[in-house]
Amino acid sequence: MAVLLIVPARFASSRFPGKPLVPLRGAGGEARSLLRRSWDAARAVPGIDRVVVATEDGRIRDHAEAFGAEVVMTSDRPRNGTERCAEVLDALGGAWEAVVNLQGDAPLTPPWFVPPLLAALAADPAAALATPVLRMEGRMLAQFRADRRAGRVGGTTCVRGRGGRALYFSKEVLPFGAPDAAEGALSAALHHVGLYAYRPEALQAYRGWEPGALESAEGLEQLRFLERGAVVLAVEVEARGQPFWEVNNPEDVPRVEALLAQSGMP
Repeated sequence: MAVLLIVPARFASSRFPGKPLVPLRGAGGEARSLLRRSWDAARAVPGIDRVVVATEDGRIRDHAEAFGAEVVMTSDRPRNGTERCAEVLDALGGAWEAVVNLQGDAPLTPPWFVPPLLAALAADPAAALATPVLRMEGRMLAQFRADRRAGRVGGTTCVRGRGGRALYFSKEVLPFGAPDAAEGALSAALHHVGLYAYRPEALQAYRGWEPGALESAEGLEQLRFLERGAVVLAVEVEARGQPFWEVNNPEDVPRVEALLAQSGMP
């Protein structure tokens, strides 16, 4: 497959303005921006032909170019990362067979999460996109529930049917009756990782669709595909002992810094 990987980075986040530029300290105490760490994660993915940062903001462009990233400027019209990726595809052209969206707030994304998505797309011609899910261990499930009780909205869960086809994504912990699990034990709940591998034609179609009621209610861009009847593959991946969390809110910064230290990342 000819694969383009895009790291969308938006300055005007409603929950965390300027988020891509926030510094995160690693195991050695070195501070690198969230965007730089996400770029490093993207560059570590095998089998990628080109990696670009996509942004509408000059501050993010200047910062990304300073550490050597290729940047594609987009308009301020995209309402989410998927729409921004569609603009990049239009700008770059090319005979891409898949477009990967590794979001700029996910610096802990393991490189081995991407190849299974591309393999799943190749195996199911009806699929519009593939996205990874992790079976939550007890501590992560407890963190999800603690965030909900505190009124914080961050991580996403997924429920899926036979063949790994996604049925729904939510900011709530689904399924509702998923029992608690002991620390280190796996639960029935699936944590959705905000990483996508699209077919180019699916990206082009997406941008022409208006957001539906479910996408608007949940604030989850991938629900637009489900509301239009597109096939979304939820591919289960393994963390292999590497902790995973995204930076959705300011409260996530110390949590991710602790995970960077735990993983020994500089």
